[in-house]
Amino acid sequence: MEAVSTRVRLRVSPGARSAHVVGRHGEAWKVRVAAPAEGGRANEAVVRLLAETLSLPREAVTLVSGHGARDKIVQLAGLDSTQIAQRLSSAAGKERRS
Repeated sequence: MEAVSTRVRLRVSPGARSAHVVGRHGEAWKVRVAAPAEGGRANEAVVRLLAETLSLPREAVTLVSGHGARDKIVQLAGLDSTQIAQRLSSAAGKERRS
């Protein structure tokens, strides 16, 4: 059986008060991270946020493109697009209720 791997578009806002999933942003998911966009710190924060939010090991989240940009593409191993959408929607909903 072949392992599931899915690519997801992100719109990242670095330097936020806290790290969280905001919700949909067109075809992408908008996320905020507290780390500044310096020296790859925001990229690492995005990877950690997604791994935690999606209950994946850190190694299952790979930044594919957009290393120096706000628009990024990440590859997620172990989840299909439906599972990812459900978990990110749930995380975005929790933030709105807080």
